Amino acid sequence: MGNLKRATTFAEQLAILRERGMEVDEQLAEQWLKNVSYYRLSGYWYGNRMLEPNYSPKNPKRLDTFKPGTTFEEIVKLYEFDRKLRTLIHDGMERIEVTLRARIGELLIHKGPLSYQDPNLFRESFDHESWLKTTRGRVERAKQRSAAIKHYDEHYDDYPFWVLADVLDFSDLSQLYDGLLLEDQRFISEGLGLKVNPEKLMSSTKKSYYRQDPLARWCEQFTVVRNTCAHHSRLWNRHFTPASTNAFRTIPSLDSLPRSQSERLYGTLLMMAFILKSVSPGSSWIKKVISLVENEFSVSPRRNTVEMGFPEI
Repeated sequence: MGNLKRATTFAEQLAILRERGMEVDEQLAEQWLKNVSYYRLSGYWYGNRMLEPNYSPKNPKRLDTFKPGTTFEEIVKLYEFDRKLRTLIHDGMERIEVTLRARIGELLIHKGPLSYQDPNLFRESFDHESWLKTTRGRVERAKQRSAAIKHYDEHYDDYPFWVLADVLDFSDLSQLYDGLLLEDQRFISEGLGLKVNPEKLMSSTKKSYYRQDPLARWCEQFTVVRNTCAHHSRLWNRHFTPASTNAFRTIPSLDSLPRSQSERLYGTLLMMAFILKSVSPGSSWIKKVISLVENEFSVSPRRNTVEMGFPEI
């Protein structure tokens, strides 16, 4: 086994932070280090570490020392902002996931209760057999806790999609959407208000648009963001699975998406807000997100919304 770092005590961790230039309230720091951990918090103070002199913008390296004025309290505030943002995103993703499940279900059930088992209704490139194997595994695990699954298992020969849907997770739905035929993808995405103007697209982008609906890649990104929130991982300055923006930028409400592709949180938030406004017009979700960013993030002296992919003002 290779060398490992020696574990440090709370007192040693406090000393390290002070030695590196952080202003530390000992009582506050000890509480957080004991209940959150030094390692987990380190992701939140990373941006407060000094950059090496003459660093390369493409590959910036940080020193161990902190920028002057860095306090443990501001790190705690950033952590709390991130935690509250995860909670809001998880809430919004739940509604999007339920909607996606319902829309895909509506489409497939119209073709037959067991149409999801027919490989001819999906793209040739879709690994239909593998997807079915995964869903059957989820059904087996659900038999002990799902009354509906247990009922159908005891009284019927198979599970219609409206029963199966409740054991699928966001990843399963994302893969299923990815495997749908183009006209079926378009039926769902346009039903969510995502009506692209292909005449505004360049020829190369237009070819891609006519091969697969761009929502497929966004569902993949949503899955990653949703899982980040579900596992309580750091969210605010992460890079996620990139999703193409060219087609959706033709929609006026989405024209502030980054050019070419989006891999930061701003694009996710904008897309979520658009879909939620379409499926739940009375939702106050976006107002809560804006309020959180303005009142608990933007007031930080060393933080900038550009870190989350927001457009520069």
